[in-house]
Amino acid sequence: MILSKLKLNNYISEIHYLDNISFFAKYQDKKVLVVCDNNTVSLIPKEFNLNPLVLPAGEQFKNWESINLILQEALNRGLARDCLFVGLGGGVITDMTAFAASIYLRGVALELVPTTLLAMVDAAIGGKTGMDFMNYKNMVGTFYPGSRVLIYPFFVKTLTYSDYTGGLAEVIKSAMLGDNRLLEFLFANIESVKSAEPEILPYLIKSSVLVKARVVNKDFYEKNIRAFLNLGHTFAHALESVVGFDNVSHGHAVAWGLVKAMQLGSAMGITDPIYAKKITSLIVELGYKLDYSYDKSAIYQAMRKDKKVAAGSIRFILQKKSCKTLSTRVSQDLVLSIL
Repeated sequence: MILSKLKLNNYISEIHYLDNISFFAKYQDKKVLVVCDNNTVSLIPKEFNLNPLVLPAGEQFKNWESINLILQEALNRGLARDCLFVGLGGGVITDMTAFAASIYLRGVALELVPTTLLAMVDAAIGGKTGMDFMNYKNMVGTFYPGSRVLIYPFFVKTLTYSDYTGGLAEVIKSAMLGDNRLLEFLFANIESVKSAEPEILPYLIKSSVLVKARVVNKDFYEKNIRAFLNLGHTFAHALESVVGFDNVSHGHAVAWGLVKAMQLGSAMGITDPIYAKKITSLIVELGYKLDYSYDKSAIYQAMRKDKKVAAGSIRFILQKKSCKTLSTRVSQDLVLSIL
C-alpha cells in the first residue's frame, strides 16, 4: 500500500508500506545497482540474484571513499542514465546511495529500502542525502528524493536492541513535533515499545512517517519549519563529532539531545517543566545513556559547525510543549551551563 506521497520540489516520492519481500524481484536487472553493507546483504533472499555492491558497515564509512566506490561500480558496470540506484540499509547506506545517485551522470533514478527503524521513520524519508566530512555530520550533501521508499517493517525484528532504540529516538521526536496521540501511546505502553512488539510497529512507523511527510511537503529545502525536525540534533550531532561516531550511534545521541533540549528550554523559561520532566522520564525508562564524558567546550565548537548556524549564531530548536516548537538563538554561557 502507498502510505504517503511526498510532493518534493514538484517531484512525487511515494512511500510504500509492504507486507512481503516480493519487491526484490524487480531489482534483478543489469540496469539496477543495489548498494548495501556487510550487515544488510544478508537480508537479501538467496532466490534473488541482485549482484549488490557491499560496503563496510558503520558511520565511520559515511565518507567520500564510500561514495567513490559506488560511482566506480556504476561506471564499471557501464550504467547509463536509464539505470536505477537502490539503497538497501540504514541511514548511512540510504544517505550515501542517494547522494551518489544525485551526482552520477547529473542524476539517475533512485529507490530506497530502509532496513532500520531509524531509516524507516527518518533518514530515508524526505529527500536529504549526504556524507560526513572532516568528522562533522552530514556536512556534504544534496536534496534528491527517491521515486519510491519501500518500507518492510519486519526488518526491524532483525535489529539489535541498541539499533532498535536508536530508531525509537526518532519516533519519540516525531511524536513530540506533530502527533500527540503517538506521544501519549509511548507514555502509556512503555513495555510494549521496549520489546518492539510486532503489533505496534506498524503504528509507530506509519505515524512517524506521516509527521515527517507533512513537514517536508511544506518546506522541502528547509527554509522554515523543516528545521524543526532537527529537535535535539544540534546537541546530538556535536556529541557524535566529539566522542566519535563509533562510540555513540546517531539515534542514541538524539535521545541525549532531546533531554538537553528540554533542559535548555526549561532554563530559558520556554519549555513547560512538567512536559520536560515527562519527556526526560520516557527517555530514561527506555534505557538511553545520558552520562557521556566529553569536553563541553569541544561540544560547543562542534555546534558552531552545525548547518543551523546563521550569521555566526547557533539556532536551537526548542519546544514550549508537545507540538509547539520554535527556533531561537541561545547565549554561549547558557549552552555551556546545560552541557
